[in-house]
Amino acid sequence: MPVRTDVAMGTLVTIDAPHPGDEAEAALDRAFRWFQEVESRCTRFDAGSELMQLTAQVGVDVPASAILYETLRFALMAAEASGGAFDPTAASGGEEVSYRDVALDPERKTITLLRPLTLDLGAVAKGLAVDMAARELAPLRDFAVDAGGDLYLGGSNEHGEPWRVGIRHPRNEGELIGSLHVSNQAVCTSGDYERPGHILDPRTGAASEGVASVTVIAPSAMLADALATAAFVLGPEEGVALLESQGVVGLIVTAGLQQHKTRGWRHVA
Repeated sequence: MPVRTDVAMGTLVTIDAPHPGDEAEAALDRAFRWFQEVESRCTRFDAGSELMQLTAQVGVDVPASAILYETLRFALMAAEASGGAFDPTAASGGEEVSYRDVALDPERKTITLLRPLTLDLGAVAKGLAVDMAARELAPLRDFAVDAGGDLYLGGSNEHGEPWRVGIRHPRNEGELIGSLHVSNQAVCTSGDYERPGHILDPRTGAASEGVASVTVIAPSAMLADALATAAFVLGPEEGVALLESQGVVGLIVTAGLQQHKTRGWRHVA
């Protein structure tokens, strides 16, 4: 049973392919390469990355690779859909900025920064890498990709059953607050348990309060990750409304451990 773990994009990435063989080993090789490729394009921690080269050119129509263009395009769509609760931009000086300060040309595939800003594509880029890895693994049918809690579960586990995913209790270490059975979908959780206050409300710049964790099930990890972050910022009522408007299933746990679920959650829990 090939299970391989490596460090990529600042986290541990584990891929589980229950049925061994040469095809599985080759697919794992290709899947891990996607994490390296996406990171080289989209990381903000390497001055030589394509993303950092972009942020150094304000007011210039910069031709972009397909990876960077699509990652940023998706991030801007998520920002628009969430009313700015998810926003990949941050000020590089004192001037306020938002996702509206980034312009895309879909025909020329260029990106233009309308004012100086920084871009953080971490969440959606990791989700994209998970999705691209899953695409490489799809011929195997049965596989699991886990990139620091961003999951894509394909087919069945080694027992021929849907994959079981535990949802970490946001306050009691070592405990679960629930579990899911998932097949051919992504699961992503945003929580305050690892770094309290690490999810900021882009609209105010202040740490988001009132929510302890959000778990989202979606067709892609990129979508699940962006929506989990946005719902965390929006809070239980607006967060559930956003998830339902996007046709995904989710659970929002408040700081007081109240559970707010979208319609359809009972079908997977």
